[in-house]
Formats: sequence, C-alpha cells, structure tokens
Amino acid sequence: MTNLKLALAGLLTLGLLAGCSNGRYHMSQDRAPSNAPDVSQLEQPKPRYEPPSKQGNKDYMVFGRNYQVKKSASGYVEEGTASWYGAKFHGHLTSNGETYDMYGFSAAHKSLPLPTYLRVTNLDNGQSVVVRANDRGPFHGNRLIDLSYAAAFHLGMLKQGTAKVRIEALATEPNPAPLLPQAQVSQYLQLTASSNEQALQQLAVQLEQTYGVGSRLLRQGGLYKLQLGPIEDPFRSREMLDTIKAAGYPGAFTVYESSGAPETFVR
Repeated sequence: MTNLKLALAGLLTLGLLAGCSNGRYHMSQDRAPSNAPDVSQLEQPKPRYEPPSKQGNKDYMVFGRNYQVKKSASGYVEEGTASWYGAKFHGHLTSNGETYDMYGFSAAHKSLPLPTYLRVTNLDNGQSVVVRANDRGPFHGNRLIDLSYAAAFHLGMLKQGTAKVRIEALATEPNPAPLLPQAQVSQYLQLTASSNEQALQQLAVQLEQTYGVGSRLLRQGGLYKLQLGPIEDPFRSREMLDTIKAAGYPGAFTVYESSGAPETFVR
C-alpha cells in the first residue's frame, strides 16, 4: 500500500460497497450520525446542467422489480413521500459511482437521470432545499425520494423520518441561457472531506507533490474539504480525475466554481 493510501486510510473509516446492489437495501435500520457537525450553515449546491453519468443510467432490477430510467428530467414535477438515509450508507458508493456523503445535499431517485438537480419542498412546513440526485432508491414502500441527512435537516423532517414533498427538476438542459455573459469557471478535484483539519493538511502536501498541482481546504460547518486545483485545462482535469480515482480515491469528483466562491478557505 502506498503512503498516500495509508494516509487516506488514517482519515477515513469508510467501507466502499457497490452502489445500487441489493445488499445495500437489506441492511439493518439506518440511523443519524453520532456527534454530527453543525449542518445548518452548509451551502446548498448551485443547479447546473450535467451530462448523464457513465454509471447508474441504465434500466435495472431491484427486489425482482424492473425500473426504467428517464431519458430526460425536463419538466419533471411530482409529489410524494420523502425519507432520508444516513450513517448506515455514509461512505458507500452511490449508483453513479460517487461516494455518499450524508453531510452533502444529495438524493436517491428511482428513475431520474443521474445526476439531476432538484428542488425539494416540504409541503407540511414550506421549507425547501436544493439537492443533487446521484443514487437510486428508495425501494421501501411507495416512497418517492431518499434525501441525505443534511437535506433532511434543512427540510425539518429528521425526527418524523418521512415527509410529504414536492420535487422539481432544475437545470435539465445544456446551456439554458447561451446569450448571457459567461462567468469564468475554475475546476477543482475534490478527493475527500473530514473533520480532522491537521490530517488533511498533511495529506494535501503529499498530493501536491504527487500530482504537481496546488491544493486547498474549504471549511463548511465542522467539515474540511480537500481539493486539488485550480486546473485550467479541462482535458487535463479529466485525465487527473481518472488517475486519482484509480489511485485510491474512487469518490473523487470535479467541482466547477465561478468567481466569488461561497465557501471558506483554510489554506
């Protein structure tokens, strides 16, 4: 095992399982995280069009039932029951190959293209949140959507466990406003997140030397996100992402940032 992988193992105690396999849905009762950081101040994602992921967008079967994936989320609006999933799934691979982070704003849906940005509104209290669907489910009863712990917190539905919601698909088409001036966009590769700032600082130094690119830590609530960049060349960014995933960071993903970053820099 390389030093980088040893460093990562010291940061994470996450067991990575294949997304959208029946085993995930035979697990014992889910639960909220213990000693959870304050998620009330976390920044919600900015909706933008993303092309369908290479994984998770084919028709599939779970519990003997066939599910068809929609070709597009354009115009999608639906009301139904939302539930949430937390610690039991934290660190597992989602259906599109990313790592589930219960402190992020994500969701699981049975048929929408992955990823799709959604506005979810709690019809009981009027609170709403923007999430990015990157997983399949829920496969329990007639529930419509599974939300991350952070999203459920912002909808005020953690104690009840479920809520009646309306979900609306956002940014479903590429270049929705091509005539508007385009903001300058920087690309970063996010590798991992942890509450251990010092360990991430040490890991960042190793990664900078390995990949020849700068790094930064962003603080959101009690979590620190380790990102490499900025990377100006999109082709290099894509190649680096593939290399980083193969080197032991399968949950790494690209962050697109326009001018005026909303998060707090640590380094």
